[in-house]
Amino acid sequence: MNLLQAIELVHTQSRMSLKADASKFYLGYFWWILEPLLYVIVFYLVFEVVLQFGRGEFLLFLICGKIPFLWFSKSITQASNSITQNKGLIGQTVIPKTIFPFISIQEVLYKQWLVFAVMFLVTALYDHPPEWSWLWLIPLIIVQYQLIVACSLIGAFLVSLIPDFRKMIAMGMLFLMFASGIFWDINTIANPELREYILVYNPLAFLIDAYRQVLINQTMYELSHLSLLAFLLSIFALFGHILLQKFDSYITIKVISS
Repeated sequence: MNLLQAIELVHTQSRMSLKADASKFYLGYFWWILEPLLYVIVFYLVFEVVLQFGRGEFLLFLICGKIPFLWFSKSITQASNSITQNKGLIGQTVIPKTIFPFISIQEVLYKQWLVFAVMFLVTALYDHPPEWSWLWLIPLIIVQYQLIVACSLIGAFLVSLIPDFRKMIAMGMLFLMFASGIFWDINTIANPELREYILVYNPLAFLIDAYRQVLINQTMYELSHLSLLAFLLSIFALFGHILLQKFDSYITIKVISS
């Protein structure tokens, strides 16, 4: 299977999965937008209404954090389980194992464009209209996609060998939800060394903060930091791809026998 055939297969399968998923519910495709908004509303009620954080534009602040995080968490969760969930197909045909995580990644990505459109609309309604500086969101989205690919490939490899890793991934998503500045502003950390530590070792925290800098503060993020992150994530994504290729036969045996 060459690269073009693999891309076409990923595109076709992800679209079929989207149609199948939408057909399960009365609201169909509308759930792609409604579900993340419900998440945002729930957390808004808890942190703003009940706990009274008292931050100005907290709903917009929350949307700019929660929506990128949901893209990340849903992609990793689905992609990590994608190989084991296709146990029947793997037993019937020879297909590169990297195909399955990418199908899950693309499925979530296609949903994400509509959700991002809602995020941009809400930003504009908060008197932050689109500007040329919004073009700096493109590198952010690309690097977040790299992060998703790298984590998904490695996650799919680990889960296919040891199914217990899916529990660890779920716990990791919960930890990142609280450690990435979704509900709180990372720039309010009094200790500059701690703040720098979080931004360096938690790429998701840096990306979420960068989204807010562009959309809310209308300022520029650290391009050098983003460039280094893109380089490192390319290496990790390649590493994950090599792992799935090198242990392809072993993964097939483990998945079928499980």
